[in-house]
Amino acid sequence: MNFKDKIVIVTGSSRGIGREIAYQFAKKGALVILHGFKSVESLNLLERQIKKEGGKCQSFIADLSQYNEVEKMFEKILQQHKKVDILINNAGISQVGLFTDTTYEQWTAIVQTNLTSVYSCCHRILPSMIHYHSGTIINISSIWGVHGASCEVAYSATKGGINAFTKALAKEVGPSQIRVNAIACGVIDTDMNRWLSSDEKEELVESIPLMRFGQPKEVADLCLYLASSSSSYLTGQVIVLDGGMC
Repeated sequence: MNFKDKIVIVTGSSRGIGREIAYQFAKKGALVILHGFKSVESLNLLERQIKKEGGKCQSFIADLSQYNEVEKMFEKILQQHKKVDILINNAGISQVGLFTDTTYEQWTAIVQTNLTSVYSCCHRILPSMIHYHSGTIINISSIWGVHGASCEVAYSATKGGINAFTKALAKEVGPSQIRVNAIACGVIDTDMNRWLSSDEKEELVESIPLMRFGQPKEVADLCLYLASSSSSYLTGQVIVLDGGMC
């Protein structure tokens, strides 16, 4: 797959899954718009690595839970580039704890960061994609958005929202030749799982038929496929990538 001359935005690309997605698209020739908020140093490291290896990228810092910051970021991007070909909504946070202990502030923060950011980024980029009658949107979701997870009610709700958003938006923008899909990730080996003890990790592995955690590159490889011409008739899908767990 070759993405030369394609403009790709990857939100939350300073670490984990987003970092790998951005890196792999850069390796395939795309000009990648990196985004981060709190992990600025990690974002700068990725930018330097991509450029050192001959790739093309630029970085933006923005709090995607705030629509005005999304608006400013996309305004700058669209001023600099003719159009954006691919948007990958990856930015997100997790929260583990009893629902009854979840404060309104915590609920609002996770909804704004995980779900509202997807609305904001799509809302801002779609007029341009519709104008050019082309574009691909990939939303990074979770199996807990499909099945729900105890002690992750808020997180599950936001990912379930993303899944429904994906299916509905795909139907709406399909006539403009814009494809929208989501990847419902299972347990991926990232820093988001660092809070797990060794015993908890072992128990999780035993619940996965392939007997291992997924790797960020496996998510990135699926993104590459979904953004390529090989999947030109695929839209409105929530694709589960969980090693057979659910």
